[in-house]
Amino acid sequence: MPSLLIIDDEKSIRTTLREILEYEKFEIAEAKDGEEGLKMVLENHYDVVLCDIKMPKMDGIEVLEKAMEAGVDTPFIMISAHGTIENAVEATKKGAYDFVPKPPDLNRLLITIRNAMDKGSLVSETKVLKKKISKTFDIIGQSEPIQLIHKTIDKVAPTEARVFITGPNGSGKELVARWLHAKSNRSNGPFVEVNCAAIPTELIESELFGHEKGAFTSAIKQRIGKFEQANEGTLFLDEIGDMSLAAQAKVLRALQENKITRVGGEKDIKVNVRIVAATNKDIQEEIKQNRFREDLYHRLSVIVIQVPSLKERKDDIALLTEHFLDQIADEYGSPKKNIDPKAVEYLQQQAWTGNIRELKNVIERLVIMSDKKITLEDAKLYVKN
Repeated sequence: MPSLLIIDDEKSIRTTLREILEYEKFEIAEAKDGEEGLKMVLENHYDVVLCDIKMPKMDGIEVLEKAMEAGVDTPFIMISAHGTIENAVEATKKGAYDFVPKPPDLNRLLITIRNAMDKGSLVSETKVLKKKISKTFDIIGQSEPIQLIHKTIDKVAPTEARVFITGPNGSGKELVARWLHAKSNRSNGPFVEVNCAAIPTELIESELFGHEKGAFTSAIKQRIGKFEQANEGTLFLDEIGDMSLAAQAKVLRALQENKITRVGGEKDIKVNVRIVAATNKDIQEEIKQNRFREDLYHRLSVIVIQVPSLKERKDDIALLTEHFLDQIADEYGSPKKNIDPKAVEYLQQQAWTGNIRELKNVIERLVIMSDKKITLEDAKLYVKN
């Protein structure tokens, strides 16, 4: 049964609303003034709060403000006999879901309450998803190289410095990029990823900069490129070592001038984007072989972060194994499987040419193929390098 708190200094209003809403199968709590209402909001969970604006001791706007400051995400519907546009605007600016004048139209009030509950459910679901995502993108480990990466991220993320991430395939370069964004001042903006190795050379410019309708045969409508999509946020150019020299030249111009031009267009478009780039290649060798522009590298590499291979941080394998066992149990909706310490030791002895990605795949295989506990025999049978 959904719960609803009525904060109003008029007993007759509280009683009337209680009778109507209890008939509609709501569980009702009451507060006779703003101070009591705020205390109840902070100590209990409600699906919706109906809050009068004009009250003694503490008015409804102050209750709303203090609740928002405390991180309460319960939707507030403000009610008042002084129903002016100014009141409605002020209430919504402070974070209220809606404003209903007194005496309330009961049909409208019920619809507003239902809509507010739907919004509250979406907010809760979003928080759960964000927690799941943050767990998915955790950088797990206590080894010296990983501690150095954490310290570097903490120092660099709040700045606008461009970051160049190097490391072998599957080592976690994307995780570093995501944490740089999450801890930056742009964290509320978009994080847009481009896998430069996965896009054909003839399409990379359109992918990055967009194109105008008719720019080429298959351009049947205008397309917004990744630079524009990432405006006010972070653009992650993964595997940038595979980008063509022509596309590199255009990226360099975009970085120098903070503007781009769509393929087939003439208009310059201003963009405000932080670039994080990554590659698994020896970039200095690529520069020597004239496959990568040295001037672009220097533009991108204000800070360089080297992500180690798994064989360079074998002490972290036990922690990573536990992390993946937790993650897989959540994904499958099943109890977490335990693993024998000897099986973990066996995992630490492997080469792991595919790094973290390979380890996760192996742990998932062991969870599926083993019985109640993952044994050394399971590890020997199902770990194949």
